[in-house]
Amino acid sequence: MAKKIDLIHPALSYKIVGCAFRAHNALGGGQLEKYYQRALAESFKASDLSFKEQAYFPISFRNKTIGKNFIDFLIEEKVAVEIKAGTRYSRNHVLQTLNYLKVSDLELAILINFGKEEVSFKRLVNVQKDVPLA
Repeated sequence: MAKKIDLIHPALSYKIVGCAFRAHNALGGGQLEKYYQRALAESFKASDLSFKEQAYFPISFRNKTIGKNFIDFLIEEKVAVEIKAGTRYSRNHVLQTLNYLKVSDLELAILINFGKEEVSFKRLVNVQKDVPLA
């Protein structure tokens, strides 16, 4: 019987989260989101991660593009990273990130919140995608 793999991209996730902590440790809390995004990009570069900023994914209906999505980061063509700066996650932050997973057809997204005191993150899995089996 096949067994489900518990974590999707665990080593890559660990590197991504480590980059977020390094960015937050350097900048401290209370910065604007755009500064965390710039610091995170530099941290990804220093960690030799390939990434795209503001990765474009169209919204389609009946084979026609009707809108645009821009994911903060696409890491190694495998993981979407969405960042926020604030005191907590909102339901809308989670729903937005889940929507990015749907339109990108990726398996995993990491939602990172740069708070005043700490960095927190949520791993979000695309439940509409087939789960890999061991």
